[in-house]
Amino acid sequence: MVVTVAPAYQVLADRLRVEIMSGQLLPGARLPTEPQLCEQSGLSRSTVREALRLLSSQHLIVTTRGVNGGSFVAEPDARTLGESLTDGIGLLLASGAVKGDDFLEVRRMLEVPAAGLAAARREPCHLRDLEAAMFDPETATLDERIAAHSAFHLAVAAASGNTLLCLMVRPLYTVSDRKAAAHNAPLPMWRIIDRDHRALLAAIGDQDIELAMEIARGHIDHVRPAELPPEHARTPVPGVAALKERPL
Repeated sequence: MVVTVAPAYQVLADRLRVEIMSGQLLPGARLPTEPQLCEQSGLSRSTVREALRLLSSQHLIVTTRGVNGGSFVAEPDARTLGESLTDGIGLLLASGAVKGDDFLEVRRMLEVPAAGLAAARREPCHLRDLEAAMFDPETATLDERIAAHSAFHLAVAAASGNTLLCLMVRPLYTVSDRKAAAHNAPLPMWRIIDRDHRALLAAIGDQDIELAMEIARGHIDHVRPAELPPEHARTPVPGVAALKERPL
């Protein structure tokens, strides 16, 4: 039996990560200095620095120079976390570990309740953002359609008032394949997307929770995620009509 031993810098980084994630070290808190970490861990300064670089690359700490410098626990930043999550999902998609229909299933799990929350909690600013995401399928370019589609669904998530939901849905609309969208989503499909978006905007504006959820549910049944290549689709679950593949 082969036992894999983690490098010393990884062990130290893991220990500090546990302290950060458990709340022992709060955002903004200063970590022990490099000499202090060396004394506490019995590791060399170069090993300690490698552990800190690892934590920095994971956006868990920030390091500053100068008299008042040092390493500090990073303040939560939804955009940075969202970008990291998007990159990770993009890699999984490129490797084939994530299929197009995985996106469809997760969209159904998130979009339907998000639409209901948006209808219940929306503010005037949210309605303005949703209106700004409308597009004319007859005249908009493909890039404009893709950008508007992403902006609309991110605006619905924002209107839900749930920060974590906004973070979770971002990768679903920022990981895209332009060529696949051009091939799989002809103009008639974009007309359907535009129709559904306008209907959902009206329901959210009227604060009709049930109708908003019904429209969101139907929208996912109407289209597959057009931004994903067809080779990333997988065989649907037999008997589950809502997840049946539909060609674009």
